[in-house]
Amino acid sequence: MMIGSALLLGLFVFPLWNIELGAPQYPEPLGLNIHIDGLQGQSEFDIQNIDGLNHYIGMKTLPKPEDMWEFTVFPIVIGGMAAIGILIGLLGFVDKLGPSWFFGWFVVMTILGILGMYDFNAWMVDYGTNLDPNAIMKLQNPDGTPMSYKPPLLGHKKMLNFDAYSYPRLGAYLMFIGMCLTLFAGYIGGKTSTKRTKSLTKNMATT
Repeated sequence: MMIGSALLLGLFVFPLWNIELGAPQYPEPLGLNIHIDGLQGQSEFDIQNIDGLNHYIGMKTLPKPEDMWEFTVFPIVIGGMAAIGILIGLLGFVDKLGPSWFFGWFVVMTILGILGMYDFNAWMVDYGTNLDPNAIMKLQNPDGTPMSYKPPLLGHKKMLNFDAYSYPRLGAYLMFIGMCLTLFAGYIGGKTSTKRTKSLTKNMATT
């Protein structure tokens, strides 16, 4: 439980997600690493190049940490959940808390993860569809509706001559492994608690 919770701290070092844009005119794809406290280009000038492309189609510039409340709140939430999980594991180790607390932590973390993904997707919808009406290029779908440039939440999407790829990165994998470890800890703790209860009942019956 303690190790699983501590793995969440990897999000302070490694990116959570990555969006990559590839096109014939870019031998090296443009990439955007999404951290819990801000955005970072995959290469030195990727953010400037992405903002330059977006300007032509009316998309907003990529947000800086101070532009989004998420980049302030997410580190607090992740740090708090890691600390709480480590504390629960420590108290469980000295038999002050039962495995139900491990499962409780896992459920709360799962809900927070789902809310985080929903918020991330909502931001991308706004980013890709709320375009400047005075943009240099105004492209439409075959039915006449404005074209959306929302990147995929997960997987691949074709946007004009660009191939957009969106996948989790090391921070997300560490978080997933950590959550699996806490779930495993709850399962093992539950089995141990059941065996202990049966043994105690048997001893009492024998006595």
